[in-house]
Amino acid sequence: MNQRSLDRLKGVKQVLIDILIEASKDSPYPFEIPPFGGMRTAEEQNGLFLKTVSKCDGYNKLSAHQSGKAFDIFLLINGTASWDKPRLKAVMYHIKEVAKDHKIELNLGCDWTKFVDYPHAEIK
Repeated sequence: MNQRSLDRLKGVKQVLIDILIEASKDSPYPFEIPPFGGMRTAEEQNGLFLKTVSKCDGYNKLSAHQSGKAFDIFLLINGTASWDKPRLKAVMYHIKEVAKDHKIELNLGCDWTKFVDYPHAEIK
């Protein structure tokens, strides 16, 4: 995991950072953390809500990102950012397995039914 991604995880629970670092070492596809993929302020969360990329407005409905209990990823396929759903799902399931070694259960956005969010995971 590169320094830019680590910087974007500032404020995220350390156990999640440790899981992501470990998972990145043998992930089926390389991944990084996008802008706003870690800790978010209410204002940042609201901005994503207004763009309709989140169901949480940051004020009345809080996101797990606001408490440092969530992260988002994107893939690097041939050096290009990708949100390929089957590949994201494979990486997220890999991260979920690594989390089990840390005694953490992750809720994956790719498993949600109403608002599927492939690059998202949060602590249950």
